[in-house]
Amino acid sequence: MNHNAPLSAPPRRTRGIVLLGLAILGVASAAFVVRRPLMMSAPMCMAGRWHGCFDTFNGVVLITLVALPLAALVVWALARRRRAAGVTSAWRMSLAEVGMVHGTVPFLWMTMMPGAGAGTVPGRVSLVPLRDLLTMGPLGIVGNLLIFAALGFFAPMRFTASASVPRILALGAGCSALVEIAQYVLRLDRVSSVDDVLVNATGAVLAALASRRWWRTTAKAPSDQPRPVPAPAG
Repeated sequence: MNHNAPLSAPPRRTRGIVLLGLAILGVASAAFVVRRPLMMSAPMCMAGRWHGCFDTFNGVVLITLVALPLAALVVWALARRRRAAGVTSAWRMSLAEVGMVHGTVPFLWMTMMPGAGAGTVPGRVSLVPLRDLLTMGPLGIVGNLLIFAALGFFAPMRFTASASVPRILALGAGCSALVEIAQYVLRLDRVSSVDDVLVNATGAVLAALASRRWWRTTAKAPSDQPRPVPAPAG
């Protein structure tokens, strides 16, 4: 008899509570650090004004943080509906879906914000690898790493077909290349750089490695299910 089986649930639940607490603490700490610039955009966002809220980095970050409770409510509603339908891993699937959207759309929005010369300045392209890294600076590199981090973290947990490092690398690079092409075609006064693609894809891979413990389990789930025993002939 396996006497350790009943003892596995409480440590797992405790670990989940600890991880959730750390995530909340991290978000609260980040909000405390950037509270002053966020409060500068708060009046514009509360008034529903586009200028000063949705067209600024501070405003988008503020809206993202304010929408966190709504995202958590959506996760709960989806998970409850799936559990009622008998879907396995309902919480994981719901969290992955909402996390991909809530963690990626704001960064894409900020990336696609037009510059001062949008529409008049011709598109600029930089195809020399590693040349633009020196001009990005630490803040620019961290920002590029985070653009598709949520996608890399949650996509393998939701979609078994993407549960491998090469596929996440291809997904991050492909999405980043589409963003750079869109910036060039729409003439947003931004430089379409190959270094942006490299850093964005690297961020997706690093985030995927951070969640590998969960998406590897998801990928193995179908094969772990018992196969039906064929009925004897006759």
